[in-house]
Amino acid sequence: MSVELDVFVGNTTIMDKEVYQLWLNGYTVNDAVKVRIEGGVMEECEASAEVLLSDTMDQYRTFQMCERLLHHPAKLANQLLFQIPPDRQAMLIERYYAFDDSFVREVLGKKLSKGTKKDLDDVSLKTGITLKSCRRQFDNFKRVFKVVEELKGPLVENIRQHFLLPDQLARDYAAIVFFANNRFETGKKKLLYLTFQDFAFCAGQLINNWTVGAVDNMMEDMDVDLDKEFLQDLKDLKILITDKDLLDQHKSLVCTALRGKTNVFNEMEANFKNLSRGLVNIAAKLINAKDVRDFFIDLVEKFIEPCRSDKWTSIDVNLYLTHYTNSAHILDTFKYYAVWTRTHLHAVVHLMNIRPDV
Repeated sequence: MSVELDVFVGNTTIMDKEVYQLWLNGYTVNDAVKVRIEGGVMEECEASAEVLLSDTMDQYRTFQMCERLLHHPAKLANQLLFQIPPDRQAMLIERYYAFDDSFVREVLGKKLSKGTKKDLDDVSLKTGITLKSCRRQFDNFKRVFKVVEELKGPLVENIRQHFLLPDQLARDYAAIVFFANNRFETGKKKLLYLTFQDFAFCAGQLINNWTVGAVDNMMEDMDVDLDKEFLQDLKDLKILITDKDLLDQHKSLVCTALRGKTNVFNEMEANFKNLSRGLVNIAAKLINAKDVRDFFIDLVEKFIEPCRSDKWTSIDVNLYLTHYTNSAHILDTFKYYAVWTRTHLHAVVHLMNIRPDV
């Protein structure tokens, strides 16, 4: 009785980038073969369907064996089982930890728990991403979170060093970790126009200015937890809206600086007190965990929507908030008040992309 065997002997492990991506995307072997056939690989390589199936199965087995190493990327360079060139190792790691923006947008700010993982069936149906790929991406988020949450030092650098990710991908993971830790609400209807990159940029601003690490770069959880002392200090800003004389003085300074510089000056002047109350009340409540979670929805409802209804542009918003902050420095009450150097609220709101044309 004869037995046919497919045998391959070599040194460097052969890994096809296209097949790897199909595996990452959660395609079955048979579906991957169909995609490869439709892509013309049989004509290109002059291979039969049987050879293509065998090759795809072989590569899938290799990827599955490599997966445990990809969970701890530093081990990939030190193992002897697979001979993989450094540039190919970098590709494997980067693609394995890459994620779909539509997927992360669905889970951003949620607790990375079993409960959230159970909902991935619905996320898969909504986004059109295979369940297998959704689970891989979710498990990656959770893995990175668990490794870095107790580390000292800058969050982005810790992620980059432990998972060997390129800079931008490490920054994106830092945003995911930061949002998961602080449980920011991102799923409300009024926030759906914001992309993951909008929130990632915002996370960078908050990490650089509002966390413990903004003061002491060797504190534990330095870039994960908001600085409670700073948030407590923000309550002192209430005097800007509770003291009528101070409110009028602040308005006068801001409007004097804005006059002639914008087409919506009349709207800025008329709504100054309401907008100032909105911003200060948001800041003053951030000492409470629930209000931290509602930070973005509060910004949209109490500041961005009023600006949008008055046809402000993003340039108008940035101009207004720049003078709002600078004028507060001039007030005797806040002339030497350090908290203003760390608020950077103008940058946070500016990145929210108010889109007055929407």
